[in-house]
Amino acid sequence: MIQLRSILKEILCALLMLISIISQAQQLNSSNRSTLSFDKDWQFIKEDVKGAEMSAFDDSKWRKLDVPHDWSIEGPYDVSNPTSRGGGYLPSGIGWYRKSFSLNETDAKKKVFIEFDGVMANSDVWINGFHLGKRPYGYISFYYDLTDHLKFGKDEKNILSVRADNSIQPASRYYTGAGIYRHVRLVITNPLHIDQWGVYVSTANVTSKKASVNIESSITNQSNNATTVTLETTILDPSGKNIFSKEIKQSISAGQYLSLHQNIEINNPALWNLDQPNLYKAKTIIRSGKTSLDEQTTIFGIRESKFEAATGYWLNGKNIKIKGVCLHHDAGALGSAVPLRAWERRLELLKQVGVNAIRTSHNPVAPEFLDLCDRMGFLVMDETFDTWNAAKPNGEKGYNLNFTQWWEKDTRDMIMCDRNHPSIIIYSVGNEIHDNLNDSTGFKKYKDQQDLIHKLDPGRPVTMALFRPGQSKVYDNGFADKMDIVGQNYRENELVAAHNTKPGRIVIGTENGHTQLAWLALRDNPFMSGQFLWVGIDYLGEAQWPEITFGQGLFDRTGGWKQLSYQRQSWWSDKPVVHIVRKEENAGVGDWVANWTPTDFGTYDDGKVQVYSNCDDVELFLNGKSLGSKAKPADDSPRSWDVTFEKGSLKAIGKNKGTEVASEEHKTAGDPIKIVLSADRPTISSNWDDVSYVTVNVVDANGVICPNSDKLISFMISEAGLIAGVDNGDITSHEQYQASQRHLYRGRCVAILKAKSSNGKITLKASSPGLEDATITLEATK
Repeated sequence: MIQLRSILKEILCALLMLISIISQAQQLNSSNRSTLSFDKDWQFIKEDVKGAEMSAFDDSKWRKLDVPHDWSIEGPYDVSNPTSRGGGYLPSGIGWYRKSFSLNETDAKKKVFIEFDGVMANSDVWINGFHLGKRPYGYISFYYDLTDHLKFGKDEKNILSVRADNSIQPASRYYTGAGIYRHVRLVITNPLHIDQWGVYVSTANVTSKKASVNIESSITNQSNNATTVTLETTILDPSGKNIFSKEIKQSISAGQYLSLHQNIEINNPALWNLDQPNLYKAKTIIRSGKTSLDEQTTIFGIRESKFEAATGYWLNGKNIKIKGVCLHHDAGALGSAVPLRAWERRLELLKQVGVNAIRTSHNPVAPEFLDLCDRMGFLVMDETFDTWNAAKPNGEKGYNLNFTQWWEKDTRDMIMCDRNHPSIIIYSVGNEIHDNLNDSTGFKKYKDQQDLIHKLDPGRPVTMALFRPGQSKVYDNGFADKMDIVGQNYRENELVAAHNTKPGRIVIGTENGHTQLAWLALRDNPFMSGQFLWVGIDYLGEAQWPEITFGQGLFDRTGGWKQLSYQRQSWWSDKPVVHIVRKEENAGVGDWVANWTPTDFGTYDDGKVQVYSNCDDVELFLNGKSLGSKAKPADDSPRSWDVTFEKGSLKAIGKNKGTEVASEEHKTAGDPIKIVLSADRPTISSNWDDVSYVTVNVVDANGVICPNSDKLISFMISEAGLIAGVDNGDITSHEQYQASQRHLYRGRCVAILKAKSSNGKITLKASSPGLEDATITLEATK
């Protein structure tokens, strides 16, 4: 019996110890920060409602939805919409969002924050009827402290209310969208915690053998007690291996803000570059004794980035031409609430052309977009504003009304949010600013912004996109000489002259046309750091009715290739390229198209054909007969032929040193017979940020795409999926995007699919009278 009691006593002690361990583990886990997605289950109404900020307000009849959400893209298009040409004639107005949530009693001693990546625009936010604040700028990420206004306990309900006011129009020269169009998170921390955007990682003295990593961690003690904290930073290499840890201890008083600095040497670093965008992680842990109070992981890259006046841009000791494009933030049918996969697909297309850089025209972008640029190896010009105080046509009631009061706060928030991204190599504080830059006031506005950025992120240069410098006198009055890097839109010869006049100036094209002369200004001048084409992809707005889209992108809204992308690929790609285009109508009339199927066979006989290629020689064949071979012009001009039209095949073959390396063939299409579907990926996860683009083509009996078909395509989708949008790239089409049908444009349209569940098959059927139906099946995954 005594032995049994002894055994039971040992078992009881072991159980008590186990319970203690579990309790400590639970305490440890609950003591760290929690970051919760707050995207799901919002109530929404597209009108102004009195009293909707109050907790007791009845929103049961409102529409239930998830964010990100852009209600403007839902349409309809109307020439009388007050957004006018800037907003693409889509609706404006006021929208309300409300979300109910509960918090545990254990959270009552914590700090609770709400983070918005962007609300368009003039947002007001309330918690349980208390007004937290207003942010006019719809592109900026921001957060509020909810703590003092919350109710805790599973039976207590908290109401978060957001009012987005887009009624003040015209507010922008390009499409903005409307509503909570980016992600939302609830963050719960200890009173002693790492600040919002409080870890700053920079690198210095970077070589392939060694690099210095500098980490600045900002912590706040919002408790009532002083304590001593241990800050531990662990560096994980791109494979996830722990390669270095470092600790420092520091006492911190109640209510104190503290900035702690650490320097870590990394041997043989895996450098971040365009081909191998290696990414490290800095894991920051704050402890008091053995208790973990906060933890945060910061992704960063190790690279040496610099500009030189004589030779332009250098990355890790390699001289690189910045071959960039400007991008606006909408994605056609998806509006401004853009799933990350849609951006990934677009960046993949741009990489195929040879693009290596993005200018975020002309505003802060979603944090995950910069994450994507980090992972894919794109350089970024990160831009703050399209206007300062002076208004611009078709956007007279935009940020110019808020610049004086908000520029400093908005700039600070953008830099703090973005500064750890290795993809960002330069900041821009304005685009074609119309303020007077020929007086001390204009000088001060620029210098104040540049100085603030230098203070927050000393390692990166600042520019702005100068507008007509001959009129603003910036090259003569000393303004340009205050800029870290002189950026100018268009008029490349003026920028070249500005450098030649003062060779110490570092210069870059901040916005450039698609012309051959603009390309040669970059190609033939070693001091030209780079260019950013206007524009990478067609965007909504900045168009005159009946057009609703600016159509001078390398790609159309759907990602469809165009003459501009074919030509640019022949200039910028490192791979052998051959593309055939012709004037659409007889004898050189009309747009450039990439097919051999005239709209009117009876009147088309004189085909003006060009071949875009970077190959040494290109030979053109019509139905197997050679029309001659032409060598690559020294000025990268296209190679041209006059071709008497014959039905059949037009083929170009590119050769380097006599060996065939690339070819392209166009065949004449017959009557449309059937629909063909193709998906950019075979699976879709149920994550909001995932989509699949299904391309619809119509083909003849031989499988040749019919480029002139404009048939109406109807879609049906199985229960596991939904159609997020349909589009065809036509800049004059006023069809709705959230629909189950779409006309073809130049024989093509797309359906953008999402998964409603985490497993099962998603089947899309496309049909049109007189054509054979088509179906495609994708897998829904977690």
